[in-house]
Amino acid sequence: MHAHHHDHRYGPTESGTVLLDLGGDTGALIIYCGRDLHGREIEISRADQPAAQRTHVAVRERIVRDGVFHSAVYPDLPAGLYTVWWDEDTPAGAISVTGGAIAEFVWPSSAPPGAD
Repeated sequence: MHAHHHDHRYGPTESGTVLLDLGGDTGALIIYCGRDLHGREIEISRADQPAAQRTHVAVRERIVRDGVFHSAVYPDLPAGLYTVWWDEDTPAGAISVTGGAIAEFVWPSSAPPGAD
């Protein structure tokens, strides 16, 4: 019997597979969201550094064995607490990124209080 070798191919992302550089105090964040956010940019920023620049990544469609899901992937994040922004003024939530690990955040299905 031959062991099955699975090629993991990820669907329409321009760079093919997302390579995450994990280790030390560098982590990554994946935000899972609905199809309605496809192409939208989701901003995050360091919660403990109010003046820090926001980082944004576009939501992409990824095809996996059991179907399609939509997510935004932030590789190479310094470990720390991040705010995920619903819109320019309203946080959707906070997520802690740990070095060497992938943090996962599920986009809320309804707007947080205070959102337009």
